[in-house]
Amino acid sequence: MDHDIEVADLGVRFGDLQVMENVRLSIRSGEFITILGPSGCGKSTLLRVLAGLISPSSGSVRIGSRTRTQAADFHLSMVFQKPLLLPWRTTLENVLLPVEIQRGRRGTNASDVERARRMLDLVRLGGFENSYAFELSGGMQQRAAIARALISNPDVLLMDEPFGALDEFTREALNDEVLRIWQSAETKLKTVVMVTHSISEAVAMSDRVFVFGPRPARLLEIVELPFEHPRNPDDAQRTEAVRRIREIVRKFS
Repeated sequence: MDHDIEVADLGVRFGDLQVMENVRLSIRSGEFITILGPSGCGKSTLLRVLAGLISPSSGSVRIGSRTRTQAADFHLSMVFQKPLLLPWRTTLENVLLPVEIQRGRRGTNASDVERARRMLDLVRLGGFENSYAFELSGGMQQRAAIARALISNPDVLLMDEPFGALDEFTREALNDEVLRIWQSAETKLKTVVMVTHSISEAVAMSDRVFVFGPRPARLLEIVELPFEHPRNPDDAQRTEAVRRIREIVRKFS
């Protein structure tokens, strides 16, 4: 199935508050997209609409040739701002939680446990299967949250500013980890859409940056980043892209 995502004339209203209106954008299968904009402009709301957690007030979201609700064979997972690990469950048990919810009374099997262990190895948490959240650093907890999101083998991964609370060193390390996972053959993951407030993070990771203006959310500009990974922070193209995005943000702030 074609997993291109098409957002057309999207509007979201909460009571009297118009969060976004007439948003139009396309996300191609296989892209790494970042959504950049000021706090409260509707970036997280857009992710939740893509995830099917919020119904739009107007407009539509299509996956390939079908609407979001018709695309039953389309698998999507989301990583939130906080890891949200259940403190009474081990790391392995937290990763298995989506499978348990999906299976219901049937529960998990040996194959599920083996896949969960592979996902923990993929995020470099092998050996911490039996650890609890309080025994993990903030970065390790977020790695566990990513493994939990990958357990269902999604086509698209949505990430809502997952590294905002982490120190710069951990954040950069996890940026590299996410890029490695996106390019890995261990999953069928094709597309990543990530919200961030960091211009440098957006330029380091994505193929295109969608720059949004203040609420109600509107797409100001799409910045193409056609250079390959890994990206040297001192590369002239990367420096120029950061400068350009900063100019766009300042112009509309």
